[in-house]
Amino acid sequence: MKRILYSTLLLLTLTNILSGCTEKFQEINTNPNAPVDVQPSLLFRKILFDYGEQMSYEAFVAGNLLGQYFTAIDFNLFDRHSLSEPQYGGNPWPFIYTNLRDNEILLQKARANVAFGVYEGPALIMKAYMTAALTDLYGDVPYSEALQGKTGVITPAYDTQEAIYTAAGGILDNLDKGIASINNYKGATVLDGDILYSGNRNKWILFANSLKIKSLMRISSKVNVKEALQKVLTEGNFIKANTDNAVYRFSLTQPNNFRMLTARIGDYNLFIMSLTSQELLTSLNDPRIGVYFRATAAKPGIYKGLLNGPDASKLSISVADYSLTGTIFREESDKLNSNYMTAYETSFWIAEAAERGLVSASGKEWYERGVTQAFDYWRTSLPAGYLGSGKIAYAQNGQNPIEQILTQKWIGNINNAYEGWTEYRRTGFPRLKTISASLNNGLIPVRVPYPSTESALNAVQYKKAADKIQNNSINIPVWWATR
Repeated sequence: MKRILYSTLLLLTLTNILSGCTEKFQEINTNPNAPVDVQPSLLFRKILFDYGEQMSYEAFVAGNLLGQYFTAIDFNLFDRHSLSEPQYGGNPWPFIYTNLRDNEILLQKARANVAFGVYEGPALIMKAYMTAALTDLYGDVPYSEALQGKTGVITPAYDTQEAIYTAAGGILDNLDKGIASINNYKGATVLDGDILYSGNRNKWILFANSLKIKSLMRISSKVNVKEALQKVLTEGNFIKANTDNAVYRFSLTQPNNFRMLTARIGDYNLFIMSLTSQELLTSLNDPRIGVYFRATAAKPGIYKGLLNGPDASKLSISVADYSLTGTIFREESDKLNSNYMTAYETSFWIAEAAERGLVSASGKEWYERGVTQAFDYWRTSLPAGYLGSGKIAYAQNGQNPIEQILTQKWIGNINNAYEGWTEYRRTGFPRLKTISASLNNGLIPVRVPYPSTESALNAVQYKKAADKIQNNSINIPVWWATR
């Protein structure tokens, strides 16, 4: 009897203790100093910088391998095209979605509070920009159901790339809505946090229209884009000068530095000039070779590249025999920009559109304009007579003008190098090489594989998408590809 009474009293005591412990559990365990909200200006700046910084790093360590600007001489499974084993980079999925999520928060704030309405247009433009980068790399991706975890959607379906580009709420629609929002905004709030244009909303419209040209051209083999392209060109409200580029400059001090500035020297020295870069730049007598790369240590004044994808276990590679990447990527990286969109890229898109008969314009004029702007962007003097010489002269000396346009765009985009690979996937130019020790049966990949986290966390929807492309194959082209 005493034992029963003791047990009863003990149970009551424990109940009271536990009740006391849980009564104010949330209040006790909530940090009163932790932020519960964020100002749109801070969020906007974070999105612009974080996405640009991370994609610039990705360009250096992964995009430049796929685009064959650089070769990796060790720890190089990615350079050998085992893309499911990213090492230094090669999995942009997490940071693109993280910034899309934060951008969605910014967009909701802009729509919920009239005082923040100034951010709606730029947020829609950034949504289109980051979504395009995502789908161009992966193909079909979660979109219309994505970023809705608070409403209970935690396993979003994959949208087709065609719908992501062309449907209501997609890339092209958001660019139009972003421009309209900026034009319709009548408030007095300043666009704070804008590290691209310092709050100049008119320049955001230029950015959006250049993105529209790019997006329309990217899908031009699948959709009739002539009327839409001609309208943008006729209106002329797009990026035409380097002073209007959507870029921000890195610094030599943290936290606004280019990441390779502070990388270990051993990590930095893994990346050398590719044979593709050597052959293209030297065949064109392109003086930007000295900006992008260093002469070899063994033979000063000589630039030498290595075929992509070497099997390091079977080669003895001396870094001194090859060209390391230029000082602009390390010691002088305060001269380097994080690129969103530039005048030269816009000019090359228009040149291609003109050459393909999609707009009424001179392909030659826009091509030469793009080359001139790209040299200026990279602080390189354009040699006298260069535009009329050898392989540079437009449609002369047996040259294919489309290949010339795409090659020049590839050269200019070394700091946005996924673009170089993406344009190769779309057009076949410039002519990339079969790599040295391929882990992909000698094939150049045409998409980035979905990350393993998707098969683990979104298994049902992932399987539906992966089954359409031979179990997440990197050799199945995305929707807009013509090759």
